[in-house]
Amino acid sequence: MKLKRKTKFWLVVSAILALIVGLLVLWAVRGIQRWRWHHAGPIENHPVRIWDVNFTKEFNDLNEVQLAVAQAVGVPPVEDRDAAEHMKKRLVEIVDNDLYSVDELTHSIPFLVPSAAELLDRIGRNFQDSLSAKGLNPNKLVVTSVLRTEEDVRKLRQGNINASENSTHRYGTTFDISYWHYVKVPDLRERPYADVPPEYLRATLSQVLKDLHDEGACYVKYEKKQTCFHITVRK
Repeated sequence: MKLKRKTKFWLVVSAILALIVGLLVLWAVRGIQRWRWHHAGPIENHPVRIWDVNFTKEFNDLNEVQLAVAQAVGVPPVEDRDAAEHMKKRLVEIVDNDLYSVDELTHSIPFLVPSAAELLDRIGRNFQDSLSAKGLNPNKLVVTSVLRTEEDVRKLRQGNINASENSTHRYGTTFDISYWHYVKVPDLRERPYADVPPEYLRATLSQVLKDLHDEGACYVKYEKKQTCFHITVRK
């Protein structure tokens, strides 16, 4: 009986020791993997199927066309920021998120009608999906202009005589997205992403916008001087 008890005891001890050794080996292997991951350098891009859309041809919806839709589906123009506060029940505030960053707005405020806010989110999601499909590292869009009050329009025209007095931005249906500036996603599990050439990001964004434009979701104007796409929701 004593022999059997000793045998069982040593079997239990052996099993415990084997488990401990196995856990130590697993911990060491994972530690080596983590070390290799962190020291492998930036996560590279693997670009495929990237081409630019013909901006001036594809994105040339005139202000008159966009204005008619903006007046139909947007809010009435507001005089200033105080008046805009009273329109919040009809507007959605847009803030930085995983899809886009809102630039420092000097002549607009970050509000859109719900359908325009949904369109902006959709553009952001499609952009991220398209980057992944093209083997490019993640980046966020930069929104450079949103709802303009009447006061904003007057101030803007003082410094830019080419600025439209009857801008579609006055109706909460329109936003501008930069095609040269993006916000790089910093890292994946403590390993940095390699930079994506801005022309690749611009090409990807242009393809996303063309698809939405062709399906009738929005109007788009290529703004060369402002280096942005001027986008108005259609519904």
